[in-house]
Amino acid sequence: MNRENKIIQNNSVGLVKTQAFTFDSLKLESGERFGPVTLAFETYGTLNKEKSNAVLIVHALSGDAHAAGLHENEKDPGWWDAFIGPGKAFDTDKYFVICSNILGGCKGSTGPSSLNPATGAPYALDFPLISINDMVNAQKRLVDHLGIDKLLSVVGGSMGGQQVLSWLVNHPNKILSAIPIATTIRHSPQQIAFNEVGRQSIMADAHWKSGNYYGGSAPSKGLAVARMVGHITYMSDKSMAEKFGRTKKGPGETFKFTADFEVEGYLRYRGDNFVKRFDANSYLYITKAMDNFDASGGKRLCEILRGSKVKVLVISFKSDWLYPGYQSKEIVKACKLAGVETTYCEIDSTYGHDAFLLEVDEEAHLIRHFLKKVFYAYEVTGNYGE
Repeated sequence: MNRENKIIQNNSVGLVKTQAFTFDSLKLESGERFGPVTLAFETYGTLNKEKSNAVLIVHALSGDAHAAGLHENEKDPGWWDAFIGPGKAFDTDKYFVICSNILGGCKGSTGPSSLNPATGAPYALDFPLISINDMVNAQKRLVDHLGIDKLLSVVGGSMGGQQVLSWLVNHPNKILSAIPIATTIRHSPQQIAFNEVGRQSIMADAHWKSGNYYGGSAPSKGLAVARMVGHITYMSDKSMAEKFGRTKKGPGETFKFTADFEVEGYLRYRGDNFVKRFDANSYLYITKAMDNFDASGGKRLCEILRGSKVKVLVISFKSDWLYPGYQSKEIVKACKLAGVETTYCEIDSTYGHDAFLLEVDEEAHLIRHFLKKVFYAYEVTGNYGE
């Protein structure tokens, strides 16, 4: 059996290619006009003739456009492959799924590591400060480019969930439903604090050079430490105990500053692996955008959402202490007070924040049935979100 046949038998979308969409400029939330802007994106499935079956997947901090399938000569599938494909939660026999790398990213979309056409050198810190809303406005340009008037749904976890809320608040007439997962209306002081530790570790690296490290040694140690801190928050105490315990890697000298414990080795591996695929300046810009985000814009979210016809599914996880359940319940409360049709589920998982990537069966079950219900109105009545 060849590799492609094996992929198809596993209900994968198979081999995929990343595409690029470039537009002249984007007016940022700061008031600055920035461009040109390129967004890397992938699509899975087929857009129907009514263009009513499109689902936008938005990624978390370290994600990219490659959400499903395999790239040529690569062995690892996309980051949400378990959810996207024939018969899966996002059934590509039924839905047209889109995923783009965010503005400010480093996997094909315009970001700090991109060349500034005015100088011919990477933007570095000349890249403008961006917001979650800016990322979503760029995504909207892509959706418009694809000829899609209204998305069936926009879905994402963590920072992706912030983007979902931005769509819900700023472009309610462009979406029929929204699925924010393990996210929040705004970051708490604790969430900001963890991100600040990551940023400081990068900027304290001697190789950072005020962001001008391109063409030389990158601030790999600082970025690795930032990722190590992040991974601690993504897991739960129970999942770490079950995965590592206090197991040591093997006999050796004691009281040396080596990775004696399995959990130490895991964190170092994650940190070292991350620097191979991510840009430190992108990490700074994206985490700052997350911290600055407030879906309510300083107002009462329920007042902003009042009158919205968008259907909402909110999902959280009991062991998630980075984005705890009370923050998802605040989203639900605001939606309910606004009269928005909302479903809420807190999944009993031990995986911590990582559960939105790992709890495939129960999460997929919820999403599959929610989307089926939302799409029913169009399939039966032909009335698409009116």
